[in-house]
Amino acid sequence: MVNAGLFPANTLTMNTPIPDRSLWRRVQERLAASRFLTFSLLLHIIIVILGGSVVLVQRLSEPDFPEARIGLPEELVVKDERPTLPEFNIAAVPTPTEPATRADAIDLIKTNLSNGTAPAAMPPMRLPDIHIAEKPPTPVVKPKVGGPALPAAYEWRGAGKRDAMREANKGTKEAEEAVLRGLRWLKEHQNADGSWSDEHRPAMTGFAVLCFLGHGELPQMPEFGPTVKRGLDWLLVQGTEFQGRMSLTRDGWGGGNAGVYEHAIATYAMGEYYTMTRDERFAGLLAQAVGYIVQGQAPDGGWQYAFSKGPDSDTSVSGWQIQALKAAHLTGLGLPGVDEALDKAMLNLKRVQAEDGSFGYRKAGDRDYSLDGAGVLCTYFWKQDKDRSVREGIQHLLRQTDNRHPVKYRDDRADLYAWYYDTQACLMYGGSAWEKWNRLFQRELIAAQSPDGSWPACPGKSPGGELQRKADGAGPCYRTALCTLMLEVFYRTMPVTKG
Repeated sequence: MVNAGLFPANTLTMNTPIPDRSLWRRVQERLAASRFLTFSLLLHIIIVILGGSVVLVQRLSEPDFPEARIGLPEELVVKDERPTLPEFNIAAVPTPTEPATRADAIDLIKTNLSNGTAPAAMPPMRLPDIHIAEKPPTPVVKPKVGGPALPAAYEWRGAGKRDAMREANKGTKEAEEAVLRGLRWLKEHQNADGSWSDEHRPAMTGFAVLCFLGHGELPQMPEFGPTVKRGLDWLLVQGTEFQGRMSLTRDGWGGGNAGVYEHAIATYAMGEYYTMTRDERFAGLLAQAVGYIVQGQAPDGGWQYAFSKGPDSDTSVSGWQIQALKAAHLTGLGLPGVDEALDKAMLNLKRVQAEDGSFGYRKAGDRDYSLDGAGVLCTYFWKQDKDRSVREGIQHLLRQTDNRHPVKYRDDRADLYAWYYDTQACLMYGGSAWEKWNRLFQRELIAAQSPDGSWPACPGKSPGGELQRKADGAGPCYRTALCTLMLEVFYRTMPVTKG
């Protein structure tokens, strides 16, 4: 029997002849007979296609390996610690008028990078917002004869007034001849890239530039101008490359204890140069460099190695930061925090001064002489007042000179570092203090100078006096710079007001 419920009335019977049908026709009939199965199959195919598309879109849009950081403790997360070089904009390289100098600057940067001397990027210190105040230019005094006009703070360095001021302060012609021999030695021993020495280059370059500026020498002047220009260009490239950190190396601030000294000395030189010339290429860099000094000040008002801000600041380190900040003050740029930092620095100098008038290294009384001049000079630099601390500091300095620390270059108690400060402090104080010191130091330094214009190794065993004893490396440059600066004191260092 045939089930009439499954086949309609016109369905073929077994006795009906079967026509010849194509394969496609038979498939259609099968699908029609099982329409529910067909619908289910198509639905599943659509679901599979849509699901695969969603997974693909998510995979393409997700960041690489996000699952590697989700749910792991911080100490187990693998960090990318590959060193990266700081970004450097070639357009920021100074653009001197001579194309060759610009090419030299770019070549220097490329050489440093290829030699591996450029450090890995350090986390940048947070600088205060730099706003360069729009102040009128520093008053300019025109010299009577020759040379460019100089601002009032440095007017006595000009060729037209230098000799008159030297004579007024009892400086001899022999002293000026010794200065010129020292400058010529520095000129002859400048490195090809514009720096000085093969060690402590930021500091030695800063010292050398200060010597030329102390004599009123600027880039446009004939004998020493090209030397000054190359030295300043090196400082500009060095500072620009490391975002205002003048002594940066792979170890941080110059490595060891020298870096903070180097930064301050180089900044000091740039500050004097800007005030003397208004070279706007240095304005932004100077703001950055000074910003690190302001921010690196410790709570007690002083400074320490690596700007660490710990207790009991170092008077020797602090002295160079104060000199750099005073130079920054004289620029008239109104750099933020400078005056406040100098006010605070005076508190630290009071902290380390003992009852006998001496200035200590980390605490009152822990040095018997070597930092007296530093304490006196830095106090007077800013306060412009011969107060009790200044008077007693000068008195202690001169007593020790008479009794224990004679000004004798070839004596094992010689201390060029102390004499650098003592010479300026006594000139600032004036009167009998200056007359006495001038009689002691001037002839001694002139007599000790070598025929080539440098100053020889000094046997003094003072604390930190390694460079004055060192025959090579930075030793000759260090001694020649300090002695030249001392013999320029007659016109280089003048008492100037806060304004």
